[in-house]
Amino acid sequence: MRLAFTALLLATAAVPVIAQMPKTPPGTPDPARVKAGTYSVDSDHTQVVFKVNHLGFNSYYGIFAGAKGSLTIDPAKPTASVIAIQIPINAVLTTNGELNTHLKSPDFFDAAKFPTATFKSTSVTVDGTKARIAGNLTLKGVTKPVVLDAWFTGAGVGPMNKADELGFEATTTIKRSDFGVSYGVPLVSDDVPLHITAAFEKKP
Repeated sequence: MRLAFTALLLATAAVPVIAQMPKTPPGTPDPARVKAGTYSVDSDHTQVVFKVNHLGFNSYYGIFAGAKGSLTIDPAKPTASVIAIQIPINAVLTTNGELNTHLKSPDFFDAAKFPTATFKSTSVTVDGTKARIAGNLTLKGVTKPVVLDAWFTGAGVGPMNKADELGFEATTTIKRSDFGVSYGVPLVSDDVPLHITAAFEKKP
């Protein structure tokens, strides 16, 4: 009886939230929906996924979460956009707990000494809903130029926070040995493709 009553309370509490949800996705890849301003990274919905070749057998993936940062954008002047992202190294995650710990050690990222990786844009070249974002990536105390191939994925107003939101994805490939992360090369690949999916929000 108690379990049934608890379930009823939970179901009742969920009704107002469900009722507020839109019938269709609020975000669409319509550039006309983009509003000028400075947006903050939505840390809960932003991911940096990396891929390495594992001993020649298969591709192995990991993820960095918890990114912070900002995007300043004006749809009338898209080439003037500025992006700055900070990625907490301790947030690295794979499907192996021991590897997670090892990745944070001096063999790899040395998270205790270099707790944050950063990307800061230096120029943006726009072609429709696609862009090439040049910038500087700092990882393990080393800064190197990187170019992101990015594309616009959506804009709209979030149904829960009522904030203007934007979404983008981007890809690039880095050579990890350039940043002093050489452990395991060449058994584990030196070239590391990155896939970034980023959400931004501007509080009303």
